[in-house]
Amino acid sequence: MNRKFETAAPDRYGLLKEFAKHNRQEMTESERILWNTLRKEIKSYKFRRQHPIGDYIADFLCVQLKLVIEVDGEYHHTPEQQAKDQWRTDYLESKGYRVIRFSNEEVNTDPKEVIRQIKEELINIEDSYE
Repeated sequence: MNRKFETAAPDRYGLLKEFAKHNRQEMTESERILWNTLRKEIKSYKFRRQHPIGDYIADFLCVQLKLVIEVDGEYHHTPEQQAKDQWRTDYLESKGYRVIRFSNEEVNTDPKEVIRQIKEELINIEDSYE
């Protein structure tokens, strides 16, 4: 299944690429847990870490199905950040991406449940293309 996907705007790509590289090198513990679990548990899909899309950097992206997975820390609970997150989600969805979010706590305490939900989402996306 080959789907076209968008990367960063050309005039900002270099900056976002460097920032994404830094984020890959300095992953949070929750991102590290999810990345290692994704690689072990979901081998039939390719995921990228810290991938630029427009002016944003997705924590994880399944390129094949345009699924963005975000791992949110505590600061995402503030009303201001929730508004920014919604704006970001709306933008990504307008570009054809599906976005799912997990808290650090969910990833840290029950990574298998997070993976189950991701697998379910991947199946739902595939089913919607048939």
